[in-house]
Amino acid sequence: MRTSFCSPALSSVRYGLTLAFLLAPLTLAGCRAGSAAASDAAPVKAAPASDAARQQMELIPPPSKTRYMAIHSLSSWENPYLTAQGDMVTLHVLLADANTSGLGQGTLLRPVGARRQDLNVRVSDLSTALNAIPQGSWPYGRVVALEEANNIPAAARPKVRRTMESAMGVLNDLGVVVYEWNEGGGGIR
Repeated sequence: MRTSFCSPALSSVRYGLTLAFLLAPLTLAGCRAGSAAASDAAPVKAAPASDAARQQMELIPPPSKTRYMAIHSLSSWENPYLTAQGDMVTLHVLLADANTSGLGQGTLLRPVGARRQDLNVRVSDLSTALNAIPQGSWPYGRVVALEEANNIPAAARPKVRRTMESAMGVLNDLGVVVYEWNEGGGGIR
């Protein structure tokens, strides 16, 4: 049987003082850093999201310039491409053929048009949409063609150009090469 030389009240006071002494530096450090952490909370959360999107996009191999520079029409472009409009972009994706056999490819049994998807996307959601595209839909690597919508009224052209520039900014942040497509049927970059 253990005998105590202290009364139970004195040992509980000693325990409380020891606990307070050990926790005091932690609480003071937490109070000091709390105001700085609260003001920096929004940028810290935004940076990891963009870093995660960029890291996910880096799983796609770098672009092969010899492959995509040889394409002279968007109908034969196999990578995703964007059409800039007033407030949004249209993302055109050609999904990879699930059948790896060359038999019947491009015919009525396996039409290319059935694999093409067109999605209207806000520029703010462009990185999420690009990361959702399967890796097999990037045969030229991490490059996206970008074109202006056809037959735009003259009054809407500045707005479309701003949309294009915003989309280019998002693509550059993701590490995606932009191949700007002009109306004449070829890229200018």
